[in-house]
Amino acid sequence: MNEPILKRISKIFLWLIAAIIILYIGYLLSELIIILIVSVLLAFIFEPFAKTLERQGFNRLFSVLIVYVVVGFLLFFAMSIFVPKFILQMNQLRDALQIYSVHDQIVAVENEFHKILPFFTPGEISDKVENFIKTGIINSFEKISSVLNSIVSIISILVIVPFITFMLLKDRSTLINGIIFIVPNKYFEMSYLIFKSMNEQLGKYVRGWIFDAAFVGIFLGLGLYFIGIKNALPLGLIGGIGHLIPYFGPIIGGIPAIIISIIQYGDVSQVPAIVILILFIYTIDNGIVQPYVFSKSANINPIFIIILIIAGGQLFGLIGMLLAVPVASVVKTAAQEVYFTFKNYKIARM
Repeated sequence: MNEPILKRISKIFLWLIAAIIILYIGYLLSELIIILIVSVLLAFIFEPFAKTLERQGFNRLFSVLIVYVVVGFLLFFAMSIFVPKFILQMNQLRDALQIYSVHDQIVAVENEFHKILPFFTPGEISDKVENFIKTGIINSFEKISSVLNSIVSIISILVIVPFITFMLLKDRSTLINGIIFIVPNKYFEMSYLIFKSMNEQLGKYVRGWIFDAAFVGIFLGLGLYFIGIKNALPLGLIGGIGHLIPYFGPIIGGIPAIIISIIQYGDVSQVPAIVILILFIYTIDNGIVQPYVFSKSANINPIFIIILIIAGGQLFGLIGMLLAVPVASVVKTAAQEVYFTFKNYKIARM
């Protein structure tokens, strides 16, 4: 009776060693893995458009080329029209966050608090805010380029990722058939179901994920503009990108807007309006937009999502935080299909 138990323990031990080795190799090749993941996610985003063109009678190659031309034109239009304005506002935002202007505004706010609450000691908040801005917000502008260069180079983004995405779109069926072809016959059905489920589920999740972030970013930027907050465009973009990280969006989008409003007006008069705006946007998003776009996506426990995001950030920085949930969705889908097949088809006994 001890022999079967020892065999099971040995198998579990070998699987653990294999998993550790794979994770270590993955960490060493993190740059390549990130490039591949981004390319796959982009392929999922563009796939419905290419498939729609195929249904209209175009061949696969021409359909993908049309998608690339349209996307390229839209990117060129956005870069020529919006990027200069965005850079200008980002420079204004960086200048507004210089320490001397923040200090003056915070001291003024502290003095107002001191008049109302005599026991309040001026200087405490200003020192902490100055230190926070000096070590955090201002330095973040300088770190953005270094993060991009250290994790995924600009050349990778501009050349390698589009090339891999193009090949994935053009040869999608060939790649899937080739992978399934090398799978043993008894695992063929399971492999086919895994690819089919991953394609449908992850594709819908990624497109919904991007749409949801765009919704929040656009309406946050418009709302801040109508409230009268300067630099609404970059603040809306920050909020949209922050919303790509589940449960962290309101914090990432709200704090910069509140800081800018205090700098701009010299008091906290606009803070309630900003808080109400963010609450309104996220109420609409959580109550209407997300249930619609994620209605058929895999549900993952919120606590597990937060753990994944933190782990992704620790291992791969900002990109790791952004990709943590999509990757987990792929793994969960594959695991569910494997479990379902083993349970119902008994392939382990074949």
